[in-house]
Amino acid sequence: MDFSRFLDDDFDVKDWVNGAFTVVQKDAPGKADSHAATLVMKLQLFIQEVNNSIEESSNQALQNMPRVLRDVEALKQEASFLKEQMVLVKEDIKKFEQDTVQSMQVLVEIDQVKGRMQLAAEALQEADKWSTLSADIEETFKTQDFAVISSKLTSMQTSLAMLVDTPDYSEKCVHLEALKNRLEALASPQIVATFNSMSMDQAKLFVKVFTEIDRMPQLLAYYYKCHKGQLVSMWQDLSQSELSLNQQLSEFYDTLLSSWHSQLQWSSQVFKNPYEVVTVLLIQTLGAMVPSIPVCLSSAVERAAQEQRLDTLLELHHTASAFGQSLEAAMAPHLGENNLLKVNELVCALYDPYKPYQLLYGDLEERHLLIQISAVPLEHGEVIDCVEELSHSVGKLFGLAGAAVDRCVKLTDGLAVCGLLKALKALFTKYVSDFSTTLQSIRKKCKLEEAPSASAFQEDWTAFQNSVRIIATCGELLRQCGAFEQQLSNKILGTAGKYLSESYSPRSLAGIQEASATERKSTTRNPWQEYNYLQRGNMTEYNSLMEVLYSLKEKATGNSSLLTEPRAALARLNQQANQLAFDSVFLQIKHQLCLVSKMERQEAPGLGESYTDDLPTFSLSPQEYITNIGQYLMSLPLHLEPFVTQEDPALEMALHAGKLPFPPEQGDDLPELDNTADYWLGSIARATMQTYCDAILLIPQLSARSTKQLATDIDYLSNVMDALGLQPTRSLQHIAALLRAKPEDYRQAAKLLPRRLAATVAAVRCIDY
Repeated sequence: MDFSRFLDDDFDVKDWVNGAFTVVQKDAPGKADSHAATLVMKLQLFIQEVNNSIEESSNQALQNMPRVLRDVEALKQEASFLKEQMVLVKEDIKKFEQDTVQSMQVLVEIDQVKGRMQLAAEALQEADKWSTLSADIEETFKTQDFAVISSKLTSMQTSLAMLVDTPDYSEKCVHLEALKNRLEALASPQIVATFNSMSMDQAKLFVKVFTEIDRMPQLLAYYYKCHKGQLVSMWQDLSQSELSLNQQLSEFYDTLLSSWHSQLQWSSQVFKNPYEVVTVLLIQTLGAMVPSIPVCLSSAVERAAQEQRLDTLLELHHTASAFGQSLEAAMAPHLGENNLLKVNELVCALYDPYKPYQLLYGDLEERHLLIQISAVPLEHGEVIDCVEELSHSVGKLFGLAGAAVDRCVKLTDGLAVCGLLKALKALFTKYVSDFSTTLQSIRKKCKLEEAPSASAFQEDWTAFQNSVRIIATCGELLRQCGAFEQQLSNKILGTAGKYLSESYSPRSLAGIQEASATERKSTTRNPWQEYNYLQRGNMTEYNSLMEVLYSLKEKATGNSSLLTEPRAALARLNQQANQLAFDSVFLQIKHQLCLVSKMERQEAPGLGESYTDDLPTFSLSPQEYITNIGQYLMSLPLHLEPFVTQEDPALEMALHAGKLPFPPEQGDDLPELDNTADYWLGSIARATMQTYCDAILLIPQLSARSTKQLATDIDYLSNVMDALGLQPTRSLQHIAALLRAKPEDYRQAAKLLPRRLAATVAAVRCIDY
């Protein structure tokens, strides 16, 4: 039987009993009582065994308890004795220290005296050594063994350090420097030969000698002079060749890059700081070039044609940039081992010749763009040719603008954004001016500027169709201007955005300085990436650039305002194009309406007049001029249909951006504003009615028959308007009412109408009002 389950924490009596009987019920179902008796007996035996075990363990623990108590007491006594002994030892140590403190003080003083005596002895030895070395140095120079001479001079220098307080110390210093100069002069021919032949063993010897005598800068000067002379001589040969300046610079830069690698490999085994040594070699070489790079650049720019100057600069700067990138890649793995101040000096020596031109980039780009845009023809003899050229000019305009952005990035790394924006504004201003001049020329060719005349009526929609194409061109200008401004914003942030510090605030220039100082302290500085000609050359423009970048970053790319002025100019151009189209449609109407003011002043008095007074209105027919206008207006929807059916986003944009004259009167329903064709139809109709009203009021005098005829003409025009779904203007309705009123009823009819209008019509009708 398993009694181990009695020890479990979660022991359950019921579960244990049920488990004990489960097996019996399976094997012998009828013997549960006998099994229970057996189980009780076993439990009683187990309990007795446990009681015996507990009693035995208790007796054993009681027997062991006195011995444990005795051991604890003994340990306590021993601890007390140890404490007393430690107190005695502490007192002995304290007494010993008091007895020996005076003796130790004496020993310390004796040691100090000994040290001073040793120093004095060494000084005397060095002083005696100086005399010996001074006497022997001449014989040593005769051996011309640079290592031995250097060793002697080093020993003399060590001895001299001990003789600082002697009266003739300064004379000894002068004498030692003279000996060093003598050694240097003696070694100089061999030094030059060593550096020219690149002899490594000899170079190492001279490095050791010159290091010992503290003349390492002089040795490096020999090294720079030898190799700089070779490179400068090579440049002089190149500059006198027939090659172009760009090819000359390209070959020379290739030579410098090759020299960098070869000299670095050699210097690494000779000098302690090879990267700095080779960097200084390149700096001195670039500074010693004859003719210098600034002189060459100036000559090349002056020789180039005006339209080629910027491209020439770009080509030369690209060559320098390629060399700079190659050098940066070569330095990158060991940039931390180099002197970053010297690397920065090298970067400046390479790129500074281009700084004057980069600072003038805006003016250079503006002249370049104006020359380019002047070569884009807009004016031609025939109107259709002008329209074609205007359409083609859009791509050319934004092609020039895009090329200008690319040039700005390549030449200035985006730093000349302010100059670029100025040049782009000049480009758009020139283009808009030429476009506007062309529109004026088209107006003259279409005879839109001529005074109205009573010429024969003829429908000619060519001018209107050409005008619609010009409107579409203006729409394309607006669309591409928006897209270009977005691209320009992204490009500026993508290139020059890296110069904007996270802590920059336009309200405080201190933010710039603090950010710059923080960046300078960074251990990951890379002078190749930090070169900033604008910050060093024109701080005012640099601050303006920061403001532009900050504005772009804060507003996000969707709300750019870089080309606000050009966009406004293009919108005005679009308005001119819309006006051109409107005037071309209204031209024939205007010619017909000029006939109104020349109507027959009055008919012969007498029978004819009394006859016409009684003539019913419906017996009169509208005159030819008004029927021509009516037919013309009825044909307008057919010609305006392209506005609705043609799927041209540019045209749609231009039409929505443009505003037509004669807007709907206040209080009228304006469903036409939702439909471009209806908007145009409404504007032309209102222009017709308004011009008609003005022409009527200019009539000197009307006979009764002419009055009725004019009322009939107005009714005809009103019917045409109804057919087009338009309402006659209030002025036209008022004039019609005043013309239909009988003279005796005129005052009553004019009561609710504008007094000025009523008075004018009364004067025309010769009615006393």
